[in-house]
Amino acid sequence: MDIRWTGKAISDLARLHDFLAPVNRRAAAEAVRGLAAAPSRLSQHPRIGERLEEFDPREVRRILVGKYEIRYEISGSTIYVLRLWHTREDR
Repeated sequence: MDIRWTGKAISDLARLHDFLAPVNRRAAAEAVRGLAAAPSRLSQHPRIGERLEEFDPREVRRILVGKYEIRYEISGSTIYVLRLWHTREDR
């Protein structure tokens, strides 16, 4: 399966980096790298994440990566990474 990032998901990564970088630039870069790489395992196991029924009939799911939630949608043979954020954020 092909994995594509939406503009909002890319913006979420940039926002996370901008939030963490003033405290520790290296940690910010590592966090962003880890989160950007996490969806790659979905190409082999696309339905590993919990299905979010409130989005039916779309197949929107979520995975947790450390303390971050990544939401994605399976559409045909493509996985769209929709959003990501820290689980302590009010979303």
